[in-house]
Amino acid sequence: MKVNAKLNNLRIAPRKSKLVADLIKGLDVLEALDQLEAHVKRTSPHMKKLLLSAIANAENNFGLDKNNLYVFEARIGAGPTMKRWMPKAFGRAGEILKRTSKIEIILEERVEGKNRKTKEEMEAEMKKREKERKKEEKEQKETQEKSSKDSDKKGGEERAKKETPNKGWAKKIFQRKSM
Repeated sequence: MKVNAKLNNLRIAPRKSKLVADLIKGLDVLEALDQLEAHVKRTSPHMKKLLLSAIANAENNFGLDKNNLYVFEARIGAGPTMKRWMPKAFGRAGEILKRTSKIEIILEERVEGKNRKTKEEMEAEMKKREKERKKEEKEQKETQEKSSKDSDKKGGEERAKKETPNKGWAKKIFQRKSM
């Protein structure tokens, strides 16, 4: 089964992005992540994020095992080109083309159907995640309520101190219009 993820209008020239795409074609997903982590090109972090998105699509939408996936294809295309002008000598102007890239990563299974989850397993896992998320949200609300009550007590005391007028020589200094 093939799974894809797309990135449009990346502000890096396709010619430069293609170098990174050729690096990961045919690699297992985990090896490709390692390669992208170690590579120093400007496209690498964007490709890594896109690859992680494709892996998440495979796991969550189709129930595929990420250890069984590899990068089947990494397509790089030209996106829209922004045109800018650079002033030149004798009143002329030269055109600058700021190119953008469209990237598509396609993942495929090495062994068809290996460790694939059924729809029932995926639904059960989603329900379990939903329960855990609700439980965590409830705990966060409780801790926020406790902290807000504590801050209200402290805040009231601080406000009372600030509302008392300043007495003494400092009040006279700061009320003057000029020194």
